Amino acid sequence: MLRFREMALKDSVHVTPLISPARANDANAFEASTRFQPLKTNLFRIGRVWRYGGACLSAWINRADLLFCPSGTTLPFGSFVPVVATIHDLTPIVCPTFPKRIARGLKFAFANTARFSRSIITDSLCSKRDLMETFGLPESRVHVIYLGCDEKLFNDVPVLPPLRTSVLNKFGLHRPYIFHHGTIQPRKNLKRLIEAYRMALSRNPNLELDLVLAGDLGWQYEDILAVAQSNHSAGRIIFSGPVADENLSVLLKSASLVVIPSLYEGFCLPLLEAMACSAPTICSNSSCLPEISGGILRYFDPTSVDDLATCIEQALESAELRAELSSHGRKRAALFSWQRCAEETMEVLKSAARS
Repeated sequence: MLRFREMALKDSVHVTPLISPARANDANAFEASTRFQPLKTNLFRIGRVWRYGGACLSAWINRADLLFCPSGTTLPFGSFVPVVATIHDLTPIVCPTFPKRIARGLKFAFANTARFSRSIITDSLCSKRDLMETFGLPESRVHVIYLGCDEKLFNDVPVLPPLRTSVLNKFGLHRPYIFHHGTIQPRKNLKRLIEAYRMALSRNPNLELDLVLAGDLGWQYEDILAVAQSNHSAGRIIFSGPVADENLSVLLKSASLVVIPSLYEGFCLPLLEAMACSAPTICSNSSCLPEISGGILRYFDPTSVDDLATCIEQALESAELRAELSSHGRKRAALFSWQRCAEETMEVLKSAARS
């Protein structure tokens, strides 16, 4: 949104973020400028009211030409104001590993957003295909805009040795490690990653590495923890919990290998962050992962523990391959940015407002 403030004057558009001090939100700190005027609305106070018509009503009251909903859960309501909405992906429908109550709510919201929005923005060609096939949307209504990551943190600038030592000590890391970051939940395929890690170590006694799984415990994670605790003879598995971005970038840059074994992703920010940090990275060949990585990494079948273990072994046993993965990933990541994302989003909004 702050990039929208910078573009408002150049693009001769008025941007009016709807905010409410009664709701904890970074948007409350937005500063007004020419053609960028945050507007307080009481309809924002109650989340359910806002999602089920409050946003559209507020836009209509303030005579907006277009309402942009950066989440597919704010439902277009009536014909007050034309809407452009972002549906990042269809994970709850294509790979339903959410709790059932949440999944039902998301399916309902996405279906109505897809039906009543003038245009839909999504994060990948993979997600665009899912939207078109699931909701019968014409190609012209769905626009792919890639995301970015924080370039100030996720970059290839070397980590100063004292900082590296401090961060590694904080997480109890005293030898090389394989790294994964993301919410601990079934879609991330971490049970197979744990099994493949142990298989790789058992087949290669010379490999002495930890496996670090960073991220919040999400849902249906009990089986993952059980697998990690079931065998203490091969390797050490560390659940670090949530990691602040400042530390995350250090952990990525210090990893021997980053593995993304997901069964399904709509974009996969962890993949982009790893590549941006020049971390040697391998990933599954599912969903959008080959698309976002540009086909330049090493890929494996996420349903095959043996294939995943073999890919891990090949990367760890070849310094040349890891250097190649690092270099190719860094170049690929340079094509993504939040500035580009904002500019392309603005173009979609202006086009929708004119139509």
